Amino acid sequence: MVTDIMLAAALVLFFEGALYALFPDGMKRMMASALTMPSHVLRIVGLAAAILGVIFVWLIRG
Repeated sequence: MVTDIMLAAALVLFFEGALYALFPDGMKRMMASALTMPSHVLRIVGLAAAILGVIFVWLIRG
């Protein structure tokens, strides 16, 4: 279980780092657009992403 959490954290760091390394201008635009979004929209998108992540892990580990 702890190994799975550490692996998940490492994958998040990898993908986040790759996005910033490969598309720095796109990431800047995305952050700027996030600043203009209402908080409730960001909250809903974040919750949906978290739920999808749990479902994917459940399906893969199932």
